[in-house]
Amino acid sequence: MVHHGTNGKRTLFERESELAAVDDALSELCALSRDGSEPPGRPRGALIAFAGRAGLGKTSLLAETRHRAAAKGCTVALARGSDQEQRVAFHVARQLVQPLLASVPDAELREVLGSWYAIVGPALGLCAPRDGAPPDPQGLRDGLDWMLTHLAVQRAPLVVVIDDAHWADAESLSWLSAFAPRAESLPLLLVVAYRPEELPSHAAEFKSLPGRAGQRPIGLEPLSAGAVARLVRDVLGTRADDAFCRECWAVTAGNPFEAVELTAKVHDRGLTPDESAAHLLRDLAAAVKGSGLVARMERLGATTVRFAWACAVLGTSISPSLAAAVAGIGERETADCADRLRRARVLTGVHTLEFVHPLIATAVYRAIPGGVRVALHGQAAWAVINAGLGASAAARHLLEVHPDGDTWVVQQLRAAARETVRAGAPDAARRYLARALREPPPWQDRAVVLYELGCASLLTEPATTVNHLRAALEEPITDPALRHGIVYRLSQVLAHSDRLGEASDTLAREIRVTTEPRVRVRMQAEQFMWDAFRADEADSPARSRRLARLADRLPGRDLTERYIIGLRAWDATLRAEPATTAVRHAERALVGGLGWAEEDRGFEVPVLVALTFLYADRPGRAEELFAAGIADFESRGWRGAHLSFAYTLLAYIRFRRGRLAEAEDFVRAGLRIAERVGPKTPAHWYAVGILIEILLARGRVAEATRTAQEYGFGAPFPAAVVFPDAQAVHGELLLARGLTKDAAAELAAAGRRLDPRGMRNPAWCPWQLHLALAEADDAPDRALATAYDAVRRARRFATASAVGQALRITAEVASGSVRVKLLEESVSHLERSPAGYELARALVCLGAELRRAGRPKDAADPLYRGLEAAVQCGADGLVEQARDELAVAGLRPRLLHSTETDQLTSRERAAAALTVRGEPAGRIAEELHTDEPTVVRLLSAVYRKVGTDHSGLAAALEPRHPR
Repeated sequence: MVHHGTNGKRTLFERESELAAVDDALSELCALSRDGSEPPGRPRGALIAFAGRAGLGKTSLLAETRHRAAAKGCTVALARGSDQEQRVAFHVARQLVQPLLASVPDAELREVLGSWYAIVGPALGLCAPRDGAPPDPQGLRDGLDWMLTHLAVQRAPLVVVIDDAHWADAESLSWLSAFAPRAESLPLLLVVAYRPEELPSHAAEFKSLPGRAGQRPIGLEPLSAGAVARLVRDVLGTRADDAFCRECWAVTAGNPFEAVELTAKVHDRGLTPDESAAHLLRDLAAAVKGSGLVARMERLGATTVRFAWACAVLGTSISPSLAAAVAGIGERETADCADRLRRARVLTGVHTLEFVHPLIATAVYRAIPGGVRVALHGQAAWAVINAGLGASAAARHLLEVHPDGDTWVVQQLRAAARETVRAGAPDAARRYLARALREPPPWQDRAVVLYELGCASLLTEPATTVNHLRAALEEPITDPALRHGIVYRLSQVLAHSDRLGEASDTLAREIRVTTEPRVRVRMQAEQFMWDAFRADEADSPARSRRLARLADRLPGRDLTERYIIGLRAWDATLRAEPATTAVRHAERALVGGLGWAEEDRGFEVPVLVALTFLYADRPGRAEELFAAGIADFESRGWRGAHLSFAYTLLAYIRFRRGRLAEAEDFVRAGLRIAERVGPKTPAHWYAVGILIEILLARGRVAEATRTAQEYGFGAPFPAAVVFPDAQAVHGELLLARGLTKDAAAELAAAGRRLDPRGMRNPAWCPWQLHLALAEADDAPDRALATAYDAVRRARRFATASAVGQALRITAEVASGSVRVKLLEESVSHLERSPAGYELARALVCLGAELRRAGRPKDAADPLYRGLEAAVQCGADGLVEQARDELAVAGLRPRLLHSTETDQLTSRERAAAALTVRGEPAGRIAEELHTDEPTVVRLLSAVYRKVGTDHSGLAAALEPRHPR
C-alpha cells in the first residue's frame, strides 16, 4: 500500500519483488527505445499481471508503476474497470486511447488511421458510427490491435496500466486478453491488476498469460506484522508501541488498505498509539469499511450522503455538476458536499471526482436503499441525456430502472442499441433491446424491437436470432417494408445456420402473399440463391428452368435483377452448359455493379459470378473480382467469415492456375480466420477441403490425411453445397491413400447426390473422373465408360482445362495405343488453358506413356517440360515422378548452358544447381534457409531468364549423374 510520507516520498511495504519486476521491465523497455536494439536473450516488451483480494494494494502498486514509468520518460496510459460501468461497451478501451489522441486534430487522425478510422473510431468514441453494416467483432478487434500497436510504436516507450481488470467491460477485456501476448514483441509494457476470484470467464486468459512471473500472475499477499508496524510508525511516529502495532495488524489481518485507513483514523482522533488505546482499534477498523463506513458518512448529513450516492451511481470520472443533477442539489451545496467527502477520505479530485478506493465506492453503492437506487439511476439517465452525452451513456442506467411502459425509455434504449451495434458491440446492444422489450414497447413497436434484437444477436447467437425474428413475424405489422426486412434477415440467418430448406420455405410462404411486384422479384432472387446451395433440393432441374426463363427476360436494371442474372450464370456453370453461355450471363450481371458488401444482401452471388469466370478458364477476371471483394470487406471491418471465404476461394483460384505454394499460403490464412469463426461452419468446410486438395496436388498425402483427421473432415457432410464438394474431396483423399474401394463408395455417393440435381460439370466437381480411377482395377469397363461420360460433359462445357483434365484421366483408365492419343489431345487442350498444374501432369503422363511404348526419344520433350512445369507449380510429388521417369528412360534432368547461367543471381544459381541434382523444393528451401514459395519464385526466375528448351551442358552447375 502506498503512503505519502512527510518528505513526499512514496513508500510501499513488502512489495520489493513486485517493484523489482516493474523496474526490470521499465529499464529494458527504455533501453530499447534509446538505442533501438533489442537486448540479447530478452523479450522486447513485457506483460505484468498482479492478482490479489480487495485491499491488498493493487491500486497503490499500479500508481507507483505509473510514477516510475513517467519518471523514465515513458508514455503512460491508464484505465480502470468500474463495478458500475462494466456493462458499458469499450469503456476501458476508451479510457486508454482517448487521452493519448486528445490533442490530435481529426483530419490528422483520419489520415493516420486510414481505413481503420471508420472501424475503430465509433468504438473508441473518436467519431460517430457510420451508416451501413457494422464491422464484425473480429474485424473490430483487428482494428483495435492495429491502433494499440500504432500507439506503442509512435509513443514508445508506452506503458499501459489497467486497474481493476475484473470490472472491465466484456468487449475491452476480451480484446485486451487476446492482445496481451503481443506486448512482448512491441515497445510496450502492459501492467494489469485484478481480483482473481472476480475475474469473469471471458478473461480467463489473464490467469495464464506469459509474463515476468512465467505462466502465472504475481500474487499479492497481506502484510506481515512487521510491515504493518512500519506503516503505523511512518504516520504516527515512533511513539506507537509494539502492542498497539500488533493490534493494528490483528484487526486488519494485514490488509494494506484497511491498515492505512485505520492509521488515518487514529491520527484524526488524536489517540495515543500505545497499549492503552489498543482496545479502541477494533471499532475504528469497523468504521473503515461496510456498515461502519456508511455510519461514518451519515454523520456528514443527509445532503452529503445523497451526493455520495449520486457519485456511486455515476461510477468513475464523475462530473460534479452531473452528480449534483442526479442528487438534486445546487451548486453551493455541491461544493460543500464534495469538500466534506474529501475530508472524510471518501472522494478525491476537484474538477473530476473519484472515490478514494474501489472498496469505498462499492460500499457506498451497496448502501443505497433499493428503491432510492432505482430512482437515482432513472434520474442519472435523464441527466446524462440532458447533458448531451447521448443514449449510449444513459443506457446503463436505464437497465437498472424498473419496467413501467415508458415510451421514452424504449426510445433511448433503441437509440443506444443502434449506436452500440454500429460501434461493434452487438452483445451490449442485445442487452439494451432485451430490456426495451420488457418495458414493454407500444404494441405497434414490438415487432421492430424484436427485429432489431434479432439483428443484434445475428453474429453471436444465430439460433436466438431465428426465434426473435419469427416472433416478430407473429406481431401485428403495419409497415410492409419492416415485414419484408424481417423475412430477408430470417432467411439469411437460417441459410447461414445450414438450414437452407427452412430459408427457402420462409421466402416461398412470403412470395405467395406479397402483392408488390419488385418485392416478389427480390424474394425470388433470395430463394433461387439459397436453393442453389441446397444439397437436398427436391427438383433442381425445375428450379433451373424457372431461373433461366426469368433471367433471360430481365435487363439488369437494379441489384435484384443483376443477382438473378448472376445466379443464372452460376447455374449454367453447374449444369455444364457451354462456358460461353455462363460467361455471357456473368458479364451481364456485372453491368451496373455487383457489390460484395451491401448492407442487406449476402455476398454469395458476387462470389458465384467470380467463380463462373474461374471455371470458364478466365481466372484473371475471377482474381480481379475477388481482390475488389476483399477490399470491400476489409474497408468495412468484415474480417470474419466473409474474409475467410475470400482468402480461401482466392487460394482455390491460384490452385487451379497451378500456383500451388501461393495457394497454400492463401488457404492457410483463410483457415486461420475460419477457426476464429468456429468449427464446422461453411467457411471451415471450404478452407479445409481446399487445403486438402492443394496438399494432394503437392504430393503431401500424409499431411493431407492428418489435416482431414485434425479437422474432422468427413461424414456427415454439410447440408449446404460447398466448393469444392466436400464429399468428392474426401473420396479423392481416400483414393490418394490407396483405399480404392472406400474411395469408389464415397465418390459414387457424391454422384448420386449431385447428378439428379443437374450438377454435371466435371470442371466444378470431377467426381466421375476420380471414380473411374478408383474402379479401374475392379471394373475397368465401367470405369472407362464413366470417364468417357465425363469427357462428354467436359466437351459440352467446352473449356480447355476441363476437356484436358478429363482426357488425361480417361487415358489412365484406358488401354493400348489410345492412351497416347488421349494424352496428346489432353496436352493440346491444356496448353491453351491457364491450368498449369494439370498441364504438368498431362506432360509427365504423356512422357511416361511414350517411354512405355518404346519411344524414349519422343518421351524426352514432354518429360522435360513436365518437370519444369511441376517445379514452377510447386508440385513436389510430380517433380519426383518426372525425375524417376527421366532416370528410367536413361535421360538426365535438363541442364543449363554455362553462358546462360551468367545472368543468374547467386541464389538463383544455387537453387538451379540443387534442382538439377534432383532435390525437391522442400530440401532446396532448407539448403537456402528460406521457404518453399521463395524457392518456386527463384526457379521461375531461372526458367524465365534461360528459357525452357535447352538440354546442353551445365558445367557451372556440376550436375549429378542420373540414377
